[in-house]
Amino acid sequence: MPPRTANSVAIAKPADEKITINLGYVDLGQIDLLVQEGFYANRTDLIRTAIRNQLATHADVVKLAVARKTLVLGIQQFTAADLLGVQAAGEQLDIRVLGLASIAADVTPELALAAINSVVVLGALHASPAVKAALACRIR
Repeated sequence: MPPRTANSVAIAKPADEKITINLGYVDLGQIDLLVQEGFYANRTDLIRTAIRNQLATHADVVKLAVARKTLVLGIQQFTAADLLGVQAAGEQLDIRVLGLASIAADVTPELALAAINSVVVLGALHASPAVKAALACRIR
């Protein structure tokens, strides 16, 4: 049987991912001025707003790319029970997520290898180090 794409499962909102950016002193000074003038609560507020504005500007492109690449948009969690069901059906998952893919702590490396054919995540993949190591050759 060909691999199947997993269905999304609602879970609690995870903590935000942290990123680091380098800015020139002039840009940073302008950001600080806007914060000081009360336009934004802090630097992070301005940066998040700027990113969201750019994502909104390109929303149509993102939607088309998500559809073209057959990605699940949002948060997707996989538990041992989910993967045991896939394994029992004699199938394997092709995990394709734009957002967060989370493989639960109850998933063993052996079960992950048996039930997951491939992993493509644009965003973040949360899994135990052992599961990530087992799936390393299947993560693209």
